[in-house]
Amino acid sequence: MNNKPIIAVIGAGLGGAAAGALLQQAGYPTKVYEQAPAFSRLGAGIHLGPNVMKVMRRIGIEDKLNTMGSHPDHWFSRNGLTGEYQSRIPLGDFAREHYGAAYITVHRGDLHELMVSTLDQENLFFDKRLVDVDDQGGKVRMTFADGTTEEADLVIGADGVNSQIREKLLGSEAPIYSGWVAHRAIISAEKLKAYDLDFEACVKWWSEDRHMMVYFVTGDEKEYYYVTGVPEPEWNHGTSFVDSSQEEMREAFKGYHPTVQALIDCTETVTKWPLLERNPLPLWHDNRLVLLGDACHPMKPHMAQGAAMAIEDAAMLVRCLEEVGANHYREAFELYRTNRFERASRVQKVSHDNTWLRQDEDPAWVFGYDVFETPLKAPEAVSEESPA
Repeated sequence: MNNKPIIAVIGAGLGGAAAGALLQQAGYPTKVYEQAPAFSRLGAGIHLGPNVMKVMRRIGIEDKLNTMGSHPDHWFSRNGLTGEYQSRIPLGDFAREHYGAAYITVHRGDLHELMVSTLDQENLFFDKRLVDVDDQGGKVRMTFADGTTEEADLVIGADGVNSQIREKLLGSEAPIYSGWVAHRAIISAEKLKAYDLDFEACVKWWSEDRHMMVYFVTGDEKEYYYVTGVPEPEWNHGTSFVDSSQEEMREAFKGYHPTVQALIDCTETVTKWPLLERNPLPLWHDNRLVLLGDACHPMKPHMAQGAAMAIEDAAMLVRCLEEVGANHYREAFELYRTNRFERASRVQKVSHDNTWLRQDEDPAWVFGYDVFETPLKAPEAVSEESPA
């Protein structure tokens, strides 16, 4: 007989999918609720460092991802105007040897589809937008926009920057617009053959106040992706993204290196997204409700670690439930927060400052981390202050 609590995961993004997969793997009766009616292959890429690939290994999809993704030998940082190299961070075989897993770049949609496929499909529910959650002490009652209700013993809020679970815990408060936007585009690598230029597998082009991160998102290197960070004083569009254009990109990156100009020339469609943040939250859980990922620590994507933090959160949360025993969920949730707060807050800070790998530095504190093996800290042994 399974005496483990029934768990509801709100949100089937990367963090929610990781939580659902690991919980189901550990024998928890787990249902995952997603507000979208279906998933599509949106045009975005993602980095999966060795710290994340160790979680993918546990879920059982590391080998598929290694085949699916591109394996850059280095992360290069280059001066956006002159092309001069500012850093050369070894990845490839070095990452496998020193950090314990590969470093890959992959299409976010392909990754997401693979992760969602690991869930029990009979307990994955689409078109379920949460509108109310009532922690009744012994159970949690969830109400969805379609009028249906469900109950669970524990509820995990993996529902993003505008989390309904976060709002329940802390009240209504809009996320902070960072003053930056990200342009995103995928380019056919075939087009790049017309240029006598070196299109590296993972490179970030920098200038004083903006950047462009570029990498392949498929193992066959047929799709080349860029994402930018560009200052824009206000975001008044009222939507999560808008269409951009070649003209806007040329203006934003005027004077940049010929390789960047070639990427813009080859761009067919490009979108623009606001970068949203929150200050480190004072509360990650209350009674039977707990948060992970962007619901409690949304961050700029400038370290390529935002999704990684959500996936690490999921793994640590399941580890703590197993360590303490899920019937002692309050202690498990506080153990989880204790062992995630400092790391997530540090990544938030470095991501906000946009200094990651701009110059040569040792990234081992990020890439070498193993969420399953790192010693657990007792709640009273860690400060609640965000690192400087």
